[in-house]
Amino acid sequence: MTYTLIKAPHPSVGPPGIEASVATMWLVAFLRDEMCVRRGLERAVIGLSGGVDSAVTAYLCARALGPRNVYAIRMPYVTSSPQSLSDAQLVIDDLGIESRTIEITEAVDGYLRHEPDADARRRGNVMARMRMVVLFDQSAKLEALPVGTGNKTERLLGYFTWHADDTPPVNPLGDLFKSQVWELARYLGVPQRLIEKAPTADLEANQTDEADLGISYARADAILSQLLLGYSDEQLIERGFKEAEVKLIRRRVDGTHWKRHLPTTAMLSNTAINEFYLRPVDY
Repeated sequence: MTYTLIKAPHPSVGPPGIEASVATMWLVAFLRDEMCVRRGLERAVIGLSGGVDSAVTAYLCARALGPRNVYAIRMPYVTSSPQSLSDAQLVIDDLGIESRTIEITEAVDGYLRHEPDADARRRGNVMARMRMVVLFDQSAKLEALPVGTGNKTERLLGYFTWHADDTPPVNPLGDLFKSQVWELARYLGVPQRLIEKAPTADLEANQTDEADLGISYARADAILSQLLLGYSDEQLIERGFKEAEVKLIRRRVDGTHWKRHLPTTAMLSNTAINEFYLRPVDY
């Protein structure tokens, strides 16, 4: 039997759709295989932000492992929106998963007080990396695997902190555009408020993803899906996309290529790890 996960987009109209029921079945099987079979771990730990990506990840993990084997960690900073905590609680209550709130303000400020000139970008990166320190330490404590929440749009545009958001070893959403994550969220029954709210990294007051990126996720996904099919910038413009939007997406994809790879290894043999030497599943 052959399943189709992705629905091809109509040129220049919108992002690709998804067969949510089939995708859910596949992603639940993926989590069970990667965690329970290959790694021998039956618990997941997730940084639950109050956003739709981490919520969808929690719903998938709850299906794959059972709610009592899913640990949601909320990690607010002093400037974080209180709404993020309450939105995350909606997920915790709906799924019946385990949870804990760990304040990161003192840990972050302990470093930043020695860096008074740190701008918003640097401060945000410190917060994101501190959250990953907490997540991995909790995983060691709970004998659980950190599960990533980054979507394909963020990863292609480099809209994440290196060695932070994209660090967890397993990620069920990494091949889903943001638009597809929203579609999957509706299928899984994620609370409507999380689906409708403006996406934000919640690292600064009144910050939103789309304002940072300079383009809506719907437009970005539509362009990215065509770009990945091999269409040139000129062809994308001919298909109805605005030249400025195409150039913005192209610039971000090309300029953040390095963020989607492990550190480059200086090769001295033909068994350099991640350059030549791969386990069978990597081929």
